[in-house]
Amino acid sequence: MKLNLKKPLVIFDLETTGLDLVRDRIIQISYIKIMPNGDEERTNLLVNPERPIPSEVVQLTGISNDDVADKPTFKQLAAKLNEAFAGCDFAGFNSNHFDIPLLAEEFLRAGIDFDFSKCRMVDAQTIFHKMERRNLAAAYKFYCGRKMEEDFEAHRADQDTEATYRVLMGELDKYAPGANEDPEKVLENNIDAMAEFSKLNDNVDFSGRIVWADVNGKRTEVFNFGKHKGKPVVDVLRMDPGYYSWILNGDFTYNTKQVLTRIRLREK
Repeated sequence: MKLNLKKPLVIFDLETTGLDLVRDRIIQISYIKIMPNGDEERTNLLVNPERPIPSEVVQLTGISNDDVADKPTFKQLAAKLNEAFAGCDFAGFNSNHFDIPLLAEEFLRAGIDFDFSKCRMVDAQTIFHKMERRNLAAAYKFYCGRKMEEDFEAHRADQDTEATYRVLMGELDKYAPGANEDPEKVLENNIDAMAEFSKLNDNVDFSGRIVWADVNGKRTEVFNFGKHKGKPVVDVLRMDPGYYSWILNGDFTYNTKQVLTRIRLREK
């Protein structure tokens, strides 16, 4: 089945020094850029994280400190990636929860304001979990009919990207309208539908510090933590202006600070 695209789709995967959105960095980024006409471009990049790679990550990924020592930093790659990703939608496996937020952080650290809010984001893991509730290896066996270790080397971004692409295509085949008898297991070959199905929550920022909520019949942004939890952001910024400065100077992600600043500027 050919993906039904109106603009390019970037299917990607990251390997990182860890799972902390604030402190950890990318060591490998691989992506397949799929054009609406079906053309595909594959890119695989090792990245110097400018810090030691933990031994457990080296063991897991096979990427050592020596492997990335002479590679460009993300800041050096950022402009090229920004150009490659402009006007694209994104897909990955667990990407809405981790890969997209970390990529957004890396762009912001490099001084590039890549606005993911204008992109549709499809998470093949969310589709899989909602449909079958398993992991990537099980997804590959389920949708592709083979064991992942037979076709790929585990825990490498380029390998996982290829597997994710095949899983996504298998999901579209399996859940195509009319392909099975369960009316709840239908997935349209449409990026809008897939992105909507991939949503896990009502986060405004990637880390969930600010979320959408129904307040007095109006959908608005509210804080989801701390002393102002559940309160509309615009009300807090008006009543407690020091809270904005506290967050900007605190140990919060760049994306959270960026979203809060956009709301503040919008209301001026």
